[in-house]
Amino acid sequence: MSVRTPDPDPDWESQSQGEAPAPVPPANPGWLSDIELEEVRQRLPLIYVEAVPVRVDGLGVVVEVGVLLRGTPTGEITRTLVSGRVMYGETLRDALFRHLEKDLGPMAFPLLPASPVPFAVAEYFPMPGISPFTDDRQHAVSLAYVVPVTGTCEPRQDALEVTWMTPEEACAAEVAAEMEGGRGTLIRQALASVGRLP
Repeated sequence: MSVRTPDPDPDWESQSQGEAPAPVPPANPGWLSDIELEEVRQRLPLIYVEAVPVRVDGLGVVVEVGVLLRGTPTGEITRTLVSGRVMYGETLRDALFRHLEKDLGPMAFPLLPASPVPFAVAEYFPMPGISPFTDDRQHAVSLAYVVPVTGTCEPRQDALEVTWMTPEEACAAEVAAEMEGGRGTLIRQALASVGRLP
């Protein structure tokens, strides 16, 4: 039996077959309700994709790094990266594009990597000390990518703004201290992977 998620889904309709309407399953059966997601988070590691948005010059050298400023449900302001879950049946490229568009807006025009091989695999744990990365909600495995963007970024969802920094600024200790879950380490790894670690 299909269970409708609380998220609006324009493809969800009822069809009449005789007297009783029969539900049509949502177009995206990979979506979980809040309750289902909480149960899964207590039992399994979840797969995420993360993107370090960058601007490059004419030679392809990274000149700026985009860092999101966001408000948490508790009212804190933190810095973070483009990040989100990979849904059941979704390719890594599709998940990466979906989260880039969700966080940076439809006019960001990201240039997705030709290969789905990430520059790093980050393991987030709910308890600190196991890895440099923490997420108090869950155990998550994140595939991280450096993604050049060529358009205008207008953050959506819970992101307040995109701050563009030089590689030196993005690696500063003050910025790392503001990054949630240890993502300052991920920025340093990203810049090292493209030869721009200061």
